[in-house]
Amino acid sequence: MSELSHIDQSTGRARMVDVSEKPQSEREALAAGLVRMKPETLALALAGGWKKGDVVAAAEIAGVMAAKRTAELIPMCHPLTLSKIAVQVSKDAGGLGLAVTARVKTTGQTGVEMEALTAVSVACLTLYDMLKSADKGMSIEGVRLISKTGGTSGDFHAASR
Repeated sequence: MSELSHIDQSTGRARMVDVSEKPQSEREALAAGLVRMKPETLALALAGGWKKGDVVAAAEIAGVMAAKRTAELIPMCHPLTLSKIAVQVSKDAGGLGLAVTARVKTTGQTGVEMEALTAVSVACLTLYDMLKSADKGMSIEGVRLISKTGGTSGDFHAASR
């Protein structure tokens, strides 16, 4: 197992990684998640006009806002200048609920995986919040990194699920 980059090897304490010597490169990450819900709740969400407003649009906007605030939420994340944030909420292919994806890009010295994962997580939480009066039994599942490109660690592509 490789050493953990956010743990100081001499003290064992958490630390922010020093990226000052790393070269800038184009970096991109794609994350995904699912809010599983009853078919009736899914129909309500997709119909629009829900009493709290457009559920899908609100979740997409919340995801974008969350990606921009990741460094304020995750203690050891670097604040980044993001060049692209695209959050999409759509009906899950299996009809289980709403699928959420987030694609985040930057040119910098560290990756954007945490920004993509934060965007998906907050978008899923927003969907839950807006639909909970119809279905408190919803679940947020499978929040994961799908792929990342750039940086010294190279590319990553998750195995199909």
